Amino acid sequence: MRPIKALALDVDGVLTDDGFWIGVDGTLQKRFSMRDRTGILRAIKSGMKIGLISGDSTFEGIAILRNYARSLGIEDLWVGCQDKAAALSEFASRYGLLLEEVAFMGDDTIDAPGLSIVGLPAAPSNAHPDALAEAKIVMQNPGGSGAVRELIDSIIKG
Repeated sequence: MRPIKALALDVDGVLTDDGFWIGVDGTLQKRFSMRDRTGILRAIKSGMKIGLISGDSTFEGIAILRNYARSLGIEDLWVGCQDKAAALSEFASRYGLLLEEVAFMGDDTIDAPGLSIVGLPAAPSNAHPDALAEAKIVMQNPGGSGAVRELIDSIIKG
């Protein structure tokens, strides 16, 4: 297996616990894990390319994701994405990488085609059975609660 040089992450259910809050004024909010954030910063510092691929196409969801990515310095972002395999191919191509040099963590049926084409397909412990079936590595932690950090630590340690 080639070394992993890039990591793509689904958002809802991977970086978040797949829940959201709607305020009385109609505003949408999502919760992200600081442990995962620290892991992502560690991965970036190690030279790993990071991409975020979200199927969320709501105005608020896109704004939240763009703010999150900006706060981490992540420029590779796909929002409202229904074809995650195509996004992963584009992400790898952007950096001249083979798909086997890319890890992807997804948690649901929409992520399964993307999981099937990368070198290291991963899923949080609470992922849908379709994602778990494609994952070569299943985290002990659930989405939004350290699963991303767990994966990054395992990649960096080799």
